[in-house]
Amino acid sequence: MAKTQLGARVDEDVAELAKKRAADLGLSVGDYLARLVQDDASGLRARAVDAAARFLAEHQAVFDEAEEARQTSRGARAA
Repeated sequence: MAKTQLGARVDEDVAELAKKRAADLGLSVGDYLARLVQDDASGLRARAVDAAARFLAEHQAVFDEAEEARQTSRGARAA
């Protein structure tokens, strides 16, 4: 597939994040950005966010219980 060069201006912190994340994934910045766009356009990102939201909603009581236990144990140590 032929490649087209794009130009975009972003804040330095965004550029650094993109470079670091691309490196973490073993991708060039261009390939990383292409993956992000493809995931967004295909709806993959939206489905992933929806799935995460459903998971959190279904298991919120477990997270609340764990947080409460953590807060209680901190208070016990401070006493």
